[in-house]
Amino acid sequence: MKLLIVESPSKAKTIEKYLDNKYTVRASVGHIRDLPKSNKKAVDIKNGFTPTYEISPLKKKVVDDLREIAKRADEVVLATDLDREGEAIAWHLSEALNLKKPKRIVFNEITESAIKEALKHPREVDMNLKNAQEARRVLDRLFGYDLSGLIWKKVRYGLSAGRVQSPALRIIMEREREIRAFIPEKFYILSALLKKGKDEMLFTCDKEIWDKKEAEDIFEKAKSGDWSVLSVKETEASRVARAPFTTSTMQQVASTRLGFAPSRTMGVAQKLYEKGFITYMRTDSTNLSKDAQMQMVKYVEDNLGKEYAQVNVYAKKSKNAQEAHEAIRPTNPGRASMGTTEDEKKLYKLIWERAIASQMAPAKILRTKVSANIKGETIPNFSINGSRILFPGWLAVDTRSRGEDVEVPKLSEKDALALVKADMEEKETTPPGRYTEAGLIKELEKRDIGRPSTYASIIKTIVDRGYVVKEGRTLIPTDTGDVVSTFIENNFGNYISDSFTSEMEGNLDEIALGKATYVKTLSDFYGPFTKALKEKDSIEKITNLGDAPAEFPCPICGKAMVYKLSKNGKFMSCSDFPTCVGARTEEGKELEPPKEIGEICPDCGEKHGGKLVLREGRFGMFVSCSRYPKCKFIKEDEAEVAKRKTGVKCTECKDGEMVERKGRFGLFYSCSNYPNCKHAIKTKPTGNMCPMCGKLMMEGTKTIPERCSDKKCPNHRPDKLAK
Repeated sequence: MKLLIVESPSKAKTIEKYLDNKYTVRASVGHIRDLPKSNKKAVDIKNGFTPTYEISPLKKKVVDDLREIAKRADEVVLATDLDREGEAIAWHLSEALNLKKPKRIVFNEITESAIKEALKHPREVDMNLKNAQEARRVLDRLFGYDLSGLIWKKVRYGLSAGRVQSPALRIIMEREREIRAFIPEKFYILSALLKKGKDEMLFTCDKEIWDKKEAEDIFEKAKSGDWSVLSVKETEASRVARAPFTTSTMQQVASTRLGFAPSRTMGVAQKLYEKGFITYMRTDSTNLSKDAQMQMVKYVEDNLGKEYAQVNVYAKKSKNAQEAHEAIRPTNPGRASMGTTEDEKKLYKLIWERAIASQMAPAKILRTKVSANIKGETIPNFSINGSRILFPGWLAVDTRSRGEDVEVPKLSEKDALALVKADMEEKETTPPGRYTEAGLIKELEKRDIGRPSTYASIIKTIVDRGYVVKEGRTLIPTDTGDVVSTFIENNFGNYISDSFTSEMEGNLDEIALGKATYVKTLSDFYGPFTKALKEKDSIEKITNLGDAPAEFPCPICGKAMVYKLSKNGKFMSCSDFPTCVGARTEEGKELEPPKEIGEICPDCGEKHGGKLVLREGRFGMFVSCSRYPKCKFIKEDEAEVAKRKTGVKCTECKDGEMVERKGRFGLFYSCSNYPNCKHAIKTKPTGNMCPMCGKLMMEGTKTIPERCSDKKCPNHRPDKLAK
């Protein structure tokens, strides 16, 4: 028996049907091992930054099953993805399953021919690629843990920093500071609606006018003068087809055209790849294989005509692009529509259009510019621009890139034009726009920060951390993001600079190519980094973020107030805190002080006189000690809990009751005895017990009304169970 291991079950399912029962295909379901949560155990710095891995708790059964099958197998083939992450998974599988000499294969697309061809050319696990991934993982852990620890001490508990997330946040904050510092300026747009025969045309002044008096002078002359055509210029131009998608350009276009978040795009692309519809979706190469090019050219010739087809080769965008990889393309160019969900169909169409269009002739466009003026030419010229497509070329396929034809009536030099009306509009300059997800990805790629596989996770991380909020597609930094970024910029600016981040990415690429070593790369970073951390350990803790306006005195004692940072953002606090607990919102609205509930704090009441008070937090009312933050005793408000009870007993502790709670990812349900009992489920419990495992059943979807709350239970997905 031969065993072939991939990452995903759907990928396994697709591949198995191509191998004629010659291989048993199984999935690792992603990574099977990772660094432990405790940083002390994770990396042995003194012994060459040696990482310690442990099997993820949720993967123990998967690993046990794979071990049993591997023992019986005559041959084991590791067919994980072709990038560094895939290579690392292959190595972890080899180590965890105690494989002696496993074969390693890679392929760019999940098609029968690609799989069978890959099996003809097995190799060993590429240790350079594995080392590069390991270096990134260890580097990110050391940077994040050590710097986050300092931020906890100097700013606020629970905040975090990251080697790539922090530079991304810095870029967003740089733009935000530009917006805050922006001073609008007035300018004037002058236009003249001119007519020849029945055709009316809107001409606009060619010169930018910033002076009101100058604008008024031009306006008055434009109203009274006799207009005529000065010149008519027609030029032919070519629009060359765009390169097929890389990961970054796919994410950008999917965001602007489909409204997909980068994480959504990558999730859909992953499914399309696993189903064999597109090539591997994590790539920074614009290369296409010769076979793929010829297939695309043939499709164009057969469906549009030979004049539309053209073989195009595109220069790599990234200096570190791996030319052995391909751009993202359909595996079968003849299939214009594929996918089982609406998201899959939309993204596939986008990928197909871009790939086919990349092997097509340029579009031919006729651009027309007509300039006009009053007799005497005492004012700047006014002009109108038009364009029309002479030959669509690649725009015949990528129609959404076409735009609208703007036809200009037939005019000749010296033609008289009648003035219908002149107009003068006062406007103000606007600040630069905030980054969208697509815009940030473009900027990260431009600055060589991160890699195609990391863009989506970078954005997701800064949003999940509460450093940035999304309004539509726009990324807006929060007060917390502002404080954290400012602290890191002021104290560790060189470690989140473009040059440092780009250089580190280059070093990781060097490891992948075998031109640099794991230990030296990490040593060169960690020595200076730990020195910088120690130097900053003596800086004072940031307790205040500046003085609040004098018009907002403390509502309790009347003293001046200062800005402070909470989990919910900035607020005003009495400068005499903790003696006085007066507080206001950032806008100045008075906040109700905590109310005593008539109970002594069980932790410090006897020694220090702490009293329990009712406070309002991010997720509702709760009870804490009046001496907070010196005493951190906390419990939920019983009245608040009573409102959210479901009437369903907790099956873990047998004592508590499942209650509705709010978390950073939305609603969930957990035991009322928290934190003593940490039993939690995703959706509302129904009160029924699972017939297969005895755990709580919970609400499902329209098609699956009820399912088991235990992810490990087959009844968690009764739709698949039925099949």
